[in-house]
Amino acid sequence: QVQLVESGGGLVQAGGSLRLSCAASGGIFSMNTMGWYRQAPGTLREMVALISSGGNTNIADSVKGRFTISRDNTKNTVYLQMDSLKPEDTAVYYCSARDTINHISWGQGTQVTVSS
Repeated sequence: QVQLVESGGGLVQAGGSLRLSCAASGGIFSMNTMGWYRQAPGTLREMVALISSGGNTNIADSVKGRFTISRDNTKNTVYLQMDSLKPEDTAVYYCSARDTINHISWGQGTQVTVSS
């Protein structure tokens, strides 16, 4: 079982930046596919960015060119750098970890609010 703790959310003006962090414990971090998802009120949770154990990334079209996902296997941490934020990026952001048998763990979420 992987435990995930997100941090770095907050309130920012449109055009600003935030960096989310997700610290993982348990499991073998370097072998997990890590990801960030988000959920705004009244909507389904959607994938924002994924990074494989080998460092390959998959970024949602809605944030491509503005958000960057990265990982530091020495710190068991995955990051989401969010630049040029827009009000529509407002959501609760969740960290995920998918292990080698496709079991997915979730963090508790961190709120990101972008004011116009």
